Amino acid sequence: MARRIAYSREAVRTLARIDRATAKRIRGKISQLASDPRALANNVKALKGSEGLTRLRVGDWRVIYTDDLVVLLILKVAPRGSAYE
Repeated sequence: MARRIAYSREAVRTLARIDRATAKRIRGKISQLASDPRALANNVKALKGSEGLTRLRVGDWRVIYTDDLVVLLILKVAPRGSAYE
């Protein structure tokens, strides 16, 4: 069963600002993560020092999210260098 996907205001703003092709690719990976988390297992990693936060790697972009098995909450979408600030 696929999880419901929710985006933070910051994540929505970032996806609206970046080029369409990259945003579409990121949204596709988020949808894939929601429907089958094991498919992207080698691109998903728990963040150290941040309880419950996980990151998804999509090329040079990072998607920071929480997952409670019902809702996949996308907190932040950022380029690799500034994703962990």
